[in-house]
Amino acid sequence: MKSPYISVSLIALLVCNLSPSAYAQATETAEPENSSGDDFHTDKPIVVTAPFLEELNILAGTSALSGDALTRELRPQIGDVLTKLPGVSTTSFTPGASRPVIRGLQGPRVLILNDGLGTIDVSTTSADHGVTVEPLLLDRIEVLRGPAVLLFGGGAIGGAVNAIDKRIPKNVPDEAFHLDTLASYATAANEFGISSSLDIPVSDNFVVHFDGSYRDSGNLSVGGFVLSPALRAEQLEIVAEETEEGNLEEAAEAAELANLEGSIPNTQTETYNFGGGFNWFGNGISFGASISYLDSNYGVPERPGAEHAEEEGDEAGEEEEEGPVTIGLDQLKFDVRSEINLSGAFEKIRFRAAYADFQQIEFEGDEVGTIFDNEGVEARLELVQSEKNGWRGASGIQYSYRDFSAIGAEAFVPPNQTNQFGIFTLQEISKDSLDLEAAVRLDFVDSEAPSIGIDRNFTSFSAAFGLGYNASESSKIGVNLTRAERAPSPEELFSNGPHLATGTFEIGDATFGTETTYGGELYLRVRQSGWQLSLTGYVNIIDDFIIEIPTGGEEDDLPIFQFIQNDADFVGVEFQGSADIADMGDFKISVDGVADYVNASLNDGGGAVPRIPPLRLLGGLEANSDKLNLRAELEWFADQDRNAEFESETEGFALVNFSAAWKPLGKETGVTFIASANNVFDVAGRRAASFTKDFAPLAGRDFRISAKFSF
Repeated sequence: MKSPYISVSLIALLVCNLSPSAYAQATETAEPENSSGDDFHTDKPIVVTAPFLEELNILAGTSALSGDALTRELRPQIGDVLTKLPGVSTTSFTPGASRPVIRGLQGPRVLILNDGLGTIDVSTTSADHGVTVEPLLLDRIEVLRGPAVLLFGGGAIGGAVNAIDKRIPKNVPDEAFHLDTLASYATAANEFGISSSLDIPVSDNFVVHFDGSYRDSGNLSVGGFVLSPALRAEQLEIVAEETEEGNLEEAAEAAELANLEGSIPNTQTETYNFGGGFNWFGNGISFGASISYLDSNYGVPERPGAEHAEEEGDEAGEEEEEGPVTIGLDQLKFDVRSEINLSGAFEKIRFRAAYADFQQIEFEGDEVGTIFDNEGVEARLELVQSEKNGWRGASGIQYSYRDFSAIGAEAFVPPNQTNQFGIFTLQEISKDSLDLEAAVRLDFVDSEAPSIGIDRNFTSFSAAFGLGYNASESSKIGVNLTRAERAPSPEELFSNGPHLATGTFEIGDATFGTETTYGGELYLRVRQSGWQLSLTGYVNIIDDFIIEIPTGGEEDDLPIFQFIQNDADFVGVEFQGSADIADMGDFKISVDGVADYVNASLNDGGGAVPRIPPLRLLGGLEANSDKLNLRAELEWFADQDRNAEFESETEGFALVNFSAAWKPLGKETGVTFIASANNVFDVAGRRAASFTKDFAPLAGRDFRISAKFSF
């Protein structure tokens, strides 16, 4: 392992939407709560929020999914799970690969964390790469927006998603064992999933944990035609041209593509995941560790007309039948967590570390196309201050190392190693009705590609300042200012080759400097008896924004996409609110809503930033009792006609969904059945943030059932 740089990082402040939700418990404050949807056998919260957030007040909260809301929204990839939270969309590349998009930003600008540490996979390398987080095994997912994400890295200017599981137990169960089981089935892809986790107390201060999951799905059913109107028009033009020239076989193939409907070929998935862990709780100290293995296989839909370069050795003019592109990935991972309680000026020391060995193979038919290997380690050491005169804080160091290689005919990124090391601090003081926070982070990053003789070093400085005014016990207004800096990713620096799954020839630029974001937010949070709301407006001005655009040229029969740097501006707004409107017998009737919009432009005549979600409105009506929850919702997306030159327009659409959650033994028991009908009118919806939107629409009409047991 290459010797690391030592860096100093002092980190940022927070401002995410405090979740006011009646959206079926979908959002909660940053403080852990004993929600009946999470666990029914202890009065201690089993959920530990992202590092620092449970100790510090933070000027704003965080959106989250847990309990029944998380069960209802479960999908194969974490990006698709979170799309109903404010400011969140997803890449929707394929059911097996979908990363979150937050405030219009994606890729390396959005961190995906597993209990505070990175996932150590290659999902940021390209949109077709899956995330090694299994939603079936999660207790809770938190979405951090704005300055809060600087707690985990200055580069995550879009946001961070923290997925929390129980592999390293948070406490010792009171019973002889604790078992959680979840089974689900969905019709749109004939999708079946099951997971189970078991905690066994070996003694009063030692607990062991075992878990496993399996998920299998077929091709995704869709409403209407698979191809977008623009792509259908292209294929129909080919039909006319080939027919005129007498090429009837080619014309028939194009006509078959143009009229393809019902389901998307080659979108099947299969994943299994299992692991075990333990935690020992001593006198003011705890130490835990876990080991896990994940294996996932999924298909990648092919864009009509996409071709791949011939492998060396093919005879000139000889055509080779190409099979569908599929991806198989696996990861072996080790995690460690320890906490030491202190006295005096410091309250505790918290340590987290993980090591993972990851491999991904891209197949074309039965042939191996490219093998991606990624070995990495990440660690954090945090020192939490004791509160004194309203002043609290936390500081720490963070280190990560990545050794990446791609081998094969279409290895578009050369082998590279990345070291990052930093120190961060966040300080908070509350006095009367004012809350003041300030933080800074300094990272040193070394990215090296020895095979091409390039070694780049970056120093990035990030800082944040926030001021919140508590106008009353139930309302707060505030402002947050951030300067965040991101070092270019190895893909942005070193890419130079064909990429099989995306059908492009990608070229990076090793001369890039850092991206610098100057951000500001204004927010209002109100939580009254019977109603609540959260409203946030934000501006992100990004200097030297790194973006991939087509050059108009071709290499190996593939369109060339070149990474460039250009300044960009992102302006947006997020709203979330809920209100109780009536009582009908045992039922409480409530309404809730979410709205978000972002406008993103490149400066100097660069036009719109590509793949930006349009205006979205979501409204829900709920009836809640101790045993039954009924929900109806309408989610509407506007047209996205503000596009980059190489993008097609995205037609707006609306989804109508219904769901029911039944607790037959009562609210405080561990048995829940959930049934839902999604996209009831079988609409052909397409996400503007998706690279594959024109040939991989969203699921059509989908009936889902789930059963959750906790004993």
